[in-house]
Amino acid sequence: MKLRRGKWFDRLNMAGMLVLCFLCLYPFYQLVVLSFNDGTDAIRGGIYFWPREWTLDNYATVFSNPLLGKAYLVTAARTVIGTLTSVIATGMLAYALSKNDLLFHKWYVYLLVFTMFFSGGLVPTFLLIKSIGLLNNFLVYIIPMLISVWNAMIMIGFFRSMPDALEESAKIDGYNEIGIFFRIVIPTSMPVFAAIALFNGVSHWNAWFDAYIYMNNPDLQPLQTILVKIIKETAAQQTLNDLLARDGIQATAVTPEAVKIATMMVAIGPILLIYPLLQKYFIKGIMLGSLKG
Repeated sequence: MKLRRGKWFDRLNMAGMLVLCFLCLYPFYQLVVLSFNDGTDAIRGGIYFWPREWTLDNYATVFSNPLLGKAYLVTAARTVIGTLTSVIATGMLAYALSKNDLLFHKWYVYLLVFTMFFSGGLVPTFLLIKSIGLLNNFLVYIIPMLISVWNAMIMIGFFRSMPDALEESAKIDGYNEIGIFFRIVIPTSMPVFAAIALFNGVSHWNAWFDAYIYMNNPDLQPLQTILVKIIKETAAQQTLNDLLARDGIQATAVTPEAVKIATMMVAIGPILLIYPLLQKYFIKGIMLGSLKG
């Protein structure tokens, strides 16, 4: 009886997981379908599993922007450089604060946590960025996001769970604190570093507000900012099309909604390709960093 109950439970559990998986994946799949469907035809609705009128005009509108290629390079450079520097800087901070023998280490932690709830404000931050010469500078994407307090808290919990014997043996071999961090801590902490890298990478890839505030150079605009401009331009074009349609003039079938969906696919595609490579480290790192310490 227990075996039968266990089998039925496994079957029900599997069925429930399949339903949940379908509910999570189908909206994304439908967006992919709509991105390849004619925008005017999509307004009629009824498109569920396959495009009714195939077209690449939506993606052509997105990729026709001359700044898109540069924006991709800027965003890729920002994501790679920003993620590497942030992970190393946050890791070094967390490693130092995980040591109970650090003088005033509790006060440092309290000060860091305080910044999670109370920021400096938009205007003071802008004035600070301007005073140190980061306006219209690529480094404005890197330096303000160098330290993440939330990620530091996760890493502190992970580092405190590491056995002291590792550091003691490294000190016997003649390593100092910096050598221990780069030669011992990082190689043995890849799960949490991979999880934090994924956090930072997604944050940098999706960031647009800092460019909107601090960047006027069109050659240094990130991908998300350019995509927002494309959506706005398409909305303006749709308004013009409506006016032309009143006079009986045929206009393009590209709609703002269709272009918006295509821009979503362009934006999230690289992240979806990278995430499966880091998934196992992501889950393990979060569990270790949150449950131990």
